[in-house]
Parts: sequence; C-alpha cells; structure tokens
Amino acid sequence: MKVHVDMEVCAGFGVCLGLCPEVFELHDDGYAIVLVGEVPPELEETVRKAVSQCPSTAISLSDDSR
Repeated sequence: MKVHVDMEVCAGFGVCLGLCPEVFELHDDGYAIVLVGEVPPELEETVRKAVSQCPSTAISLSDDSR
C-alpha cells in the first residue's frame, strides 16, 4: 500500500503526523510529506485512520502491488 499527500490540497493541519509520525512529517513549508515508499503492514490501519481524519482530505491510498 502506498500513501500520497496532495500538496495542492494539504492545509498543514498535522493530524496525519499526530497519528502516524513514522509515515508523515511536516515539511519546512508546513505541509505534510510522506516518509516511506510503501506503508509497513503494521502501520496500515493507522494510516487509514489518518486518511479518514484528514480535515482537508489531502491524503489518498493506492495499492501498487503489480
């Protein structure tokens, strides 16, 4: 599973970082960035929670397991 942050939509609330600092970080400009290429299986549930709780709906998931 991969996670993406739409930089044009992200408002820098930091909810994702608060929920899963292993996967998200706030960039110097105040917007979220993703720290991993693939979400580790043990963090998938937490990342899904971050997606659902993002106030600006800037985070999306994809399954690039081809």
